[in-house]
Amino acid sequence: MPEALRAIVSANEGYSAAYGEEAAMARVANRIREIFEAPNAAVYLVATGTAANALLLAGLCSPWGTVYCHADAHIQRNECGAPEFYTGGAKLTPLTGADGKIDPAALRDVLAVAGRRDIHSVQPGVLSLTNATECGTVYTPEEIRALSGIARAMGLPVHLDGARFANALVSVGCTAAQLTWKAGVDAMSLGGTKNGLIGVETVILFDPVRAREFELRRKRGGHLIARHRYMSAQVEAYLTDGLWLELAGRANRSAALLSRLLQKIPLVTIRYPTEANAVFGDWPRIGHLGLQSAGVRYAFWPQDCSIDGDDSEMLQARLVCNWATEPTDVQQLAEILDGVLSNSA
Repeated sequence: MPEALRAIVSANEGYSAAYGEEAAMARVANRIREIFEAPNAAVYLVATGTAANALLLAGLCSPWGTVYCHADAHIQRNECGAPEFYTGGAKLTPLTGADGKIDPAALRDVLAVAGRRDIHSVQPGVLSLTNATECGTVYTPEEIRALSGIARAMGLPVHLDGARFANALVSVGCTAAQLTWKAGVDAMSLGGTKNGLIGVETVILFDPVRAREFELRRKRGGHLIARHRYMSAQVEAYLTDGLWLELAGRANRSAALLSRLLQKIPLVTIRYPTEANAVFGDWPRIGHLGLQSAGVRYAFWPQDCSIDGDDSEMLQARLVCNWATEPTDVQQLAEILDGVLSNSA
């Protein structure tokens, strides 16, 4: 993102305090508090989403507890055990639910059993939600409120993986507060890397009582950055004049266009509702081979699918649009796929 690069260059001039003590970080924290209508929130920056979520969960869940999350959640599928590592061994309990969203009944059922667990079992720890989800869908404030209400009835805090929170917020069209703490979220990560920034994610603790512990865990975990000003400069630019939402909106519009174009192609099925910046589509392996031969790169879903095999076998792709995805990019992909599948019919 050009704005991020310019911010880094500007931050490189002169001298500055280190470790988050620079003036820009104070401005970032105040801006986050304004956006989320949370004047007492504690705000921190780390370099990766993995660090943001794992460190947050470590402060919310004891080593003998469990993190309730969707079976497709990023912390469950794609973090190489980082949440378990940083929590000191807490278990992840995956839950079911259509389109990447936790089914309230599934959460209610597992907590009903968990409430009767003895000392030989892991104890209820924290509920973790992802918005936008790993399936490209979006929780509404009402859906988050319903899930957080179930968790709070058991005394559990609620964590939000907001790697694509900007995309979710643009999709729903409410305020940041309505989609987070007003709906029951206690702490969250606010993604920057997936929306144009370079190596910086924001951590927001709506309850400042947990702030000191997070500071210590961040340092102990090796994620307190000395040249912090390069991160805070980017986030300040990101939040200026609604740029973060503009970038997310571009990505969402590209995904919506891609979804519409793919639905017009015979043999292509869209798996989940396209509500943010990701499209999940199924089509025959021959189509994937054609796209890859043309230089198109994307992930299979699940990721362990093989490109080798029967040309007619249906495989699912995970197509993610970003702030720089142009309508022409989307149209070109659809045209290539349509041509390959038409010729193979």
